[in-house]
Amino acid sequence: MNDVSVFGPDFPFAYDDWITHPMGLGYLPATSHGARVAIIGSGAAGVIAGYELMKLGALPILFESGQFGGRLRSQPFEGAEGVIAELGGMRFPVSSTGFYHYIDKLGIESAPFPNPLTPAAGSTVIDLLGQTHYAVTLDDLPPLYREVAEAYDKALEDGANFSALQRAIRNRDRAGIKEIWDPIVRAWDERTFYDFVASSDAFQALSFRHREAFGQVGFGTGGWDSDFPNSMLEILRVNVTECDSHQRYMVGGVAQMPRRLWHHAPERLVHWPAGTTLSRLNEGGTRAGAIRIRRRADGGFDVTDQWRRTEHFDAVLVTCQSHMLSTVIDTEERLFSHDLWMALDRTRYMQSAKTFVMVDRAFWKDKNPVTGRDTMSMTLTDRMTRGTYLFDNGPDKPSVICLSYSWMTDALKVLPLSAERRVELALSSLANIYPDVDIRSHILGDPITVSWEMDPNFLGAFKGALPGHYRYNHRMFGHFMQDDLPPHERGIFMAGDGVSWTPAWVEGAVQTSLNAVAGIIRHLGGGFFPENPSPSDAYPQWGPVKLPD
Repeated sequence: MNDVSVFGPDFPFAYDDWITHPMGLGYLPATSHGARVAIIGSGAAGVIAGYELMKLGALPILFESGQFGGRLRSQPFEGAEGVIAELGGMRFPVSSTGFYHYIDKLGIESAPFPNPLTPAAGSTVIDLLGQTHYAVTLDDLPPLYREVAEAYDKALEDGANFSALQRAIRNRDRAGIKEIWDPIVRAWDERTFYDFVASSDAFQALSFRHREAFGQVGFGTGGWDSDFPNSMLEILRVNVTECDSHQRYMVGGVAQMPRRLWHHAPERLVHWPAGTTLSRLNEGGTRAGAIRIRRRADGGFDVTDQWRRTEHFDAVLVTCQSHMLSTVIDTEERLFSHDLWMALDRTRYMQSAKTFVMVDRAFWKDKNPVTGRDTMSMTLTDRMTRGTYLFDNGPDKPSVICLSYSWMTDALKVLPLSAERRVELALSSLANIYPDVDIRSHILGDPITVSWEMDPNFLGAFKGALPGHYRYNHRMFGHFMQDDLPPHERGIFMAGDGVSWTPAWVEGAVQTSLNAVAGIIRHLGGGFFPENPSPSDAYPQWGPVKLPD
């Protein structure tokens, strides 16, 4: 049986097969070689699109208003080579086969992420309602936690035909996926994650305390109560494609991926000479942030950067978060339909905060001489820290602790606080769990912290679709199919995990980036090989189910 991948379920298309086929993604006519494509944003979506368009003979020009790499942001600790804090994406499920195509191409090393109750974590401590439990596996926890895990598995099976749906994804059975998934979309678009849990027979048979523990401890990656108000469809996609399990981190930081791709010379190029890279085509650096997009009389586009430099382009790809188009970038209104503007503006982003410290060594692996347990463990708690993760960089480098990873209200609690104050609060919370552990004595240098809602280029970490948002997501995801659009709306495309069906996961950025590449190929007069059908070829038959307006 095949491994699970992010093959649908909304649009079951094999992006990994498309990008690895020896024929290539498609072709551009000679008249479009050197066609200028503005790409706004240098995150995974922007850099991947630029790389693939360059291979086809187009001239991608990237604009960036903040840090290169977007939310693939690995910030180094001062004075420590290769010791980083992953401020954005930090754990990458192996089901993200499109993403790992580029990781493998670039030779980036990965290792198992230390999620709760995994061998990579070594041990896990769950601290809930003042009670602390030490565990290596689920069997080490009190019966309540196994009851919660079994109840959620049963709820998924009863409410979403989970095993059959996942089997269809494994087998890449497109008809089988659609037969199961499309009715789920109709049934659950307007209902929340909490509704799914609380109304299931499995949880109805249990107490409120079980649902509370599920929200705090969750499944796979930790507590999920911040997602309780979200559409259940968001969570089902994560579960069935195993985005919440079998995760890895990139040794030395995931920011290597966009940076290395920026400097990578493809093995096969059209139009450009051998050795050409995105960096060379962009004169060694990105343009400044885009502040204005306008349609030209000849059908092309004018894009202006923050230094008032205006350039002409044949197509535009926007990969920044959707609300930047109405708050930061002066975007000509008629470039998008009113329905699409509604979708872009209604996209709701979740808050997220992380606080990291560098420590002298992986002291948490020291064994308590009395109990034989680890001195400290990966920790899930209802205290302010919520999730604490431990990263051992080996004996020759300092280690890193993510003292706190929190979302939504928990993230807002620390929003106005300095990095030092956030560390003090985290240490205070952890002292209640580990009263005999002096974390402070191991800290080196200055802490690193982030609140994504404070970054003017993001104003939030990642999309969290609310009930009723499926239609909005459908409009954004399918926008690369432009044959039926009026001419004044063609030629501008969008990509990024916020456009995808899997927000917060880099595979969504990869897939929507490749959709945009397909759309741009068609816009520039190109086509695809019958031996390697594109998303544009598959979409009419296998695209997401349309709900009535």
